[in-house]
Amino acid sequence: MTGRLGCGALLLALAGCQGAAPTVTVGSKVFTEGIILGEVVRQRLDAAGVETRHQRQLGGTRILWNALRRGEIDAYVDYTGTIAAEILGGVVEPRLPAIRAALASEGIAVSEPLGFVNTYAVGMSRSRAEALGVGTISDLAGRALAFGFSNEFLDRGDGWPGLSSHYGLAPADGTGLDHDLAYRALAAGDIDVTDMYSTDAEIRSYDLRVLVDDLEFFPDYRAVVLYRAALAADPAVATVFEGLAGTISTATMIGMNAAVRLDGASEATVAAEFLGGRLEQRVAIAPDGLATRVAARTGQHLAMVTVSLLAAILAAIPAGVVAARRPRLGAVLLGASGILQTVPALALLVFLIPVLGIGAPPAVLALFLYSLLPIMRNTANGLSTIPTALLESADALGLPRSARLRIVELPMASPAILAGIKIAAVINVGTATLGALIGAGGYGQPILTGIRLDDTGLILEGAIPAALLALAAQTFFGLLERRVVPRGLTL
Repeated sequence: MTGRLGCGALLLALAGCQGAAPTVTVGSKVFTEGIILGEVVRQRLDAAGVETRHQRQLGGTRILWNALRRGEIDAYVDYTGTIAAEILGGVVEPRLPAIRAALASEGIAVSEPLGFVNTYAVGMSRSRAEALGVGTISDLAGRALAFGFSNEFLDRGDGWPGLSSHYGLAPADGTGLDHDLAYRALAAGDIDVTDMYSTDAEIRSYDLRVLVDDLEFFPDYRAVVLYRAALAADPAVATVFEGLAGTISTATMIGMNAAVRLDGASEATVAAEFLGGRLEQRVAIAPDGLATRVAARTGQHLAMVTVSLLAAILAAIPAGVVAARRPRLGAVLLGASGILQTVPALALLVFLIPVLGIGAPPAVLALFLYSLLPIMRNTANGLSTIPTALLESADALGLPRSARLRIVELPMASPAILAGIKIAAVINVGTATLGALIGAGGYGQPILTGIRLDDTGLILEGAIPAALLALAAQTFFGLLERRVVPRGLTL
């Protein structure tokens, strides 16, 4: 009944694990409906006496699917059309018996449908569609329009590549952007066409027209729970998944999405209302206070930054010494760390997930790699610029190379070394916000949620503490410099 939670004490602390009690980990995708459904599953399991936790906003289909296969999560909600096209590569029809048979070999079971269908759709603002006389997807062909699609839709076989081919549209016309920002771009007139989910509350609130899929490209997308087959051995878990079948209608799902997106209710509150049969009544589920939330995220963020920075210091300063003493080898070391610096942070996180899984470990390793270059380069430069006369004086005194390094060279190079560490610390504080994309928590969590919900307050709840932490890091190393750097070098 437990996900693969075996990790070392350090990683346990970083991930915020509480003890070693067996826990069912429910994952959810990065959009509102996925998080609500993750909360519905989690709360039903909790009510059945199953210890559960919810890993929210872990990313797109592939990240969740691979995490499920590796046992890092135990269950999540997906859609039959997505499973058939994206996970199974289109070789299986999007029908439940065929999907079940294909996933059984992976040790993955599939629940009965939850009730509603949330198909992909393509839409425009109603006023724009009426002005152009567009009512179907076929009507888009040959028109000079600005297409803006969610990044996942742009890459999926059942998304823009397949849709553009099916309808004879120009594939290059699609531009990628965040799904939630696309609605604001439509309202502002920055784009004309975007992808939608048929249960999105914004369709009604922004007065959008869903274009008719007249050539029937999109398959059925029935919501189901994917879970590790081993969970079915626990009667309580099996009963929960069976009991969710057919309980959520399309109208109910739209109402839950609207309660979060338009009314500002939390996903946990909306899920509790649904499970309590009181979806139309606001249930008083008080969230953690602001101070409590910020304190928890500060602990997560600070842990990622501190561990990665300390590891980088231990690795980069010796490497910088080698680079200063052996220029050819130093060029290789600095070149390699420079190449790592050019890899986009999000891409690096995704590359590390298959090796380290989701959560804090890949985020810490990515931050470590990004910290190497400034510390190593500043160490090498600081040692290389020490006046030759000073080194010759140390040699004349009979100091061994190791003693000269410790007593003369490192103290002389300390201003440059500390400057490199300070740069790495500030970079780490900012880059660590991306860790929230893979379940590492920290200040990125409210920023992502604020973007998804168009809530400036939530964005600032993560952005302001992150900025303050970066300033605190600069101040700390400034004070450390006064104590570490020889007084003669500061005059």
